[in-house]
Amino acid sequence: MTDDPAARRSDPVITLLLVDDHPVVRDGLRGMFESAPGFTVLGEASDGVEAVALTASLDPDVVLMDLRMPGGNGVEAIAELTRRGARAKVLVLTTYDTDSDTLPAIEAGATGYLLKDAPRDELFTAVRAAAEGRTVLSPAVASRLVSAVRAPAPAESLSAREREVLALVAQGTSNREIARVLFISEATVKTHLTHLYNKLGVKDRAAAVARAYDRGILG
Repeated sequence: MTDDPAARRSDPVITLLLVDDHPVVRDGLRGMFESAPGFTVLGEASDGVEAVALTASLDPDVVLMDLRMPGGNGVEAIAELTRRGARAKVLVLTTYDTDSDTLPAIEAGATGYLLKDAPRDELFTAVRAAAEGRTVLSPAVASRLVSAVRAPAPAESLSAREREVLALVAQGTSNREIARVLFISEATVKTHLTHLYNKLGVKDRAAAVARAYDRGILG
């Protein structure tokens, strides 16, 4: 794709939904994209729940998604959009690049992950790439993902919530019941299970329980 501004105007317009709990951030992003050719902002959401609803009604090409928002976080919204088979591609735009943020977002179905300190042109390029279904990762996030793949976390690094989920799985509890008992969504339960499987080096619930007993994590 050419970088010639004149040619860019003939490209299909990319429609956007901006999701961030800070109005100033949303205003800044809206102004940035509306001043550039090839983008149209269809709407704004202040949390994950609103983001899911607006994605369904507005059908944007790309959702720019913050992660940590009161009233409904970004990872749960991404997981719900994935579950619904939404056409929109989700590009995470956040200030956080820790493993506890990046991995769940990617696993939930995000097409890309960018930090808010990204230059303007880099953000535009990332949105265009996301709209085409190409994966976009900031260098810091890419490095973390590579490290996570090369050096899986040991079982001892299970979080307190992951241990709670594992204990309930060992009792034969369904995902729906686990969600009810722990007051979280089923999407979050599935995310915790994915982390458990990766950390324990297994592929299903039964193997996770067996491995946990072998390592003394359960019992």
